[in-house]
Amino acid sequence: MTYISEITNVMEYEALAKEKLPKMVYDYYASGAEDQWTLQENRNAFSRILFRPRILRDVSKIDMTTTVLGFNISMPIMIAPTAFQKMAHPEGECATARAASAAGTIMTLSSWATSSVEEVSSTGPGIRFFQLYVTKHRNVDAQLVKRAERAGFKAIALTVDTPRLGRREADIKNRFVLPPHLTLKNYEGLYIGKMDKTDDSGLASYVANQIDRSLNWKDVKWLQTITSLPILVKGVLTAEDASLAIQYGAAGIIVSNHGARQLDYVPATVMALEEVVQAAKGRVPVFLDGGVRRGTDVFKALALGASGVFVGRPVPFSLAVDGEAGVRKVLQMLRDEFELTMALSGCRSLKEITRNHIVTHWDTPGAVARL
Repeated sequence: MTYISEITNVMEYEALAKEKLPKMVYDYYASGAEDQWTLQENRNAFSRILFRPRILRDVSKIDMTTTVLGFNISMPIMIAPTAFQKMAHPEGECATARAASAAGTIMTLSSWATSSVEEVSSTGPGIRFFQLYVTKHRNVDAQLVKRAERAGFKAIALTVDTPRLGRREADIKNRFVLPPHLTLKNYEGLYIGKMDKTDDSGLASYVANQIDRSLNWKDVKWLQTITSLPILVKGVLTAEDASLAIQYGAAGIIVSNHGARQLDYVPATVMALEEVVQAAKGRVPVFLDGGVRRGTDVFKALALGASGVFVGRPVPFSLAVDGEAGVRKVLQMLRDEFELTMALSGCRSLKEITRNHIVTHWDTPGAVARL
């Protein structure tokens, strides 16, 4: 078995987490929808982007700092919302919040967290976003958004790709349900039903009963009437929807396929990224969520026009292995790899990372020949 001190890259946490976690929990975090083609593609697509490094550029000083919605962060690497983190570690989302704060970056808390917005806020200072699923109970959603605002959260990440839950066959086989000692903390005391054992995935049944399938663009406007926080639309994969998101007042766009857990055979997020960036035309920042496991991935996303990336699965995996210290190490390894990639590509600041630093297999025929 690999000892924690010997971990040299983010991927190693997944194998260790698999050894440590109950099968139902590991499968919930690790699996994707149906054939899991998009799950593999989220990683594989990065390998079809190669570097065009520039040399002799004096990289003695590297600046990775950036701003997101006006907030200063240490690097363009942030934490995506992942549900049920106390299944991985007793401190769950609170440990993740502390790790993000220590790294000087943003954590996004899931609606389906096993720690409440108030508990996460009480861990100390930090820049935090709140991810929202819109339910059939709009008054509950409004209360939750107001609580997040009061707790000092700085933006709402509205997830828009889940009118129904994708078919996650591992969860169906395992009859996935939240372990009995855990609850959806943000909904405690607000009766909107609970996740029961079923002959299927308990989560899929819960979502079918709770999530509002009628969610549409007008609801982005509705959300703006109940909060002054900026709204990021999470789950955009096309130019058309990027344009609509901006038209309806989004402050930013997160290119995401929900960790390949919704519709299988959609493109990898890094393949969809450039189309969305071009449609946004610089009017709002575009972020990438999905498949990031290396600092090289971060550089590639920025070269394609992303303002930053969100990291998902490595968080619960590292939490399971080593709690807060594991999440800190994931963020540190990604930071170190990204800094090295910048140096070896001849980039001293984020603004120096350009499309000319990479070549992709979906470029011009000449570029494909070069690969």
